[in-house]
Amino acid sequence: MAGHFELIDGPDGGFRVRMLDGDGSLMAESVTFPSVREALDGIERAREIAGTGRVVDRSSAAAQSDS
Repeated sequence: MAGHFELIDGPDGGFRVRMLDGDGSLMAESVTFPSVREALDGIERAREIAGTGRVVDRSSAAAQSDS
């Protein structure tokens, strides 16, 4: 289920990145980057984090299980 990234115009200028799953559902949307180059660099960082980053659960469900 390969997804993809989309470059879109930011609401007040600049560019944002959307990450969509294989069905086209929105999984995440980035902050606004001032240039296309910086948005593309953000995609590279996201790819690296997704492949190597650990999951930190800061949800209310995690807080309840600590009690």
